[in-house]
Amino acid sequence: MAAEEKNVNQAVNVNLDAGKTPVLFTDNVFISSNEDGVVLDVGQRVGNTNQVTVVARIGMSRSHAKKLADALSKNLMTVAAATQTGKKVVN
Repeated sequence: MAAEEKNVNQAVNVNLDAGKTPVLFTDNVFISSNEDGVVLDVGQRVGNTNQVTVVARIGMSRSHAKKLADALSKNLMTVAAATQTGKKVVN
């Protein structure tokens, strides 16, 4: 078993200072990629215009991007199922 696979099952403590780590809303994501990696430019529309301001840029390897896509898909399916059954989702 590769070291990377072992880390998937280990518990992780995440520290978050809510006062210093704002939630950045997005209604636009621009994705660019090449053989080396992927960059997500996360943007927010400015008012009632066609102007978009990038609020965050996130870069990662292609393999990490695939893991992110899988995790996001699983999370959205879990929330959709919980919404239909009325069960609360616990992260």
